Amino acid sequence: MTYGNAAFAALADPTRRRVLERLSAGPRAVGEIAEGLPVSRPAVSQHLKVLKDAGLVSDRQDGARRIYAIDPRGLGAMRGWLDQFWDTALVAFKAEIERAAKQEKEQQP
Repeated sequence: MTYGNAAFAALADPTRRRVLERLSAGPRAVGEIAEGLPVSRPAVSQHLKVLKDAGLVSDRQDGARRIYAIDPRGLGAMRGWLDQFWDTALVAFKAEIERAAKQEKEQQP
């Protein structure tokens, strides 16, 4: 899963996670994203490039600036990969509930 590995690797950096969190409120220009972050605008641009290369954000031209937004396809791929673990956990939880219910029923007079 090379694509997913790139996405998870991109999100290993706390600044990139903060950038992505800011984009969760909607599309933004680099200057808006950089406001209040402890890194420069050029550094934010580099972080956005990593996120874009990982498929987590997209961009579009708006006059002289670029507007960045979360790419739902990239997050969807990550979620799909993570869901396999959730599905396994749910199956195990269901089996445990059924086992406990059967055991309780067997103990009743």
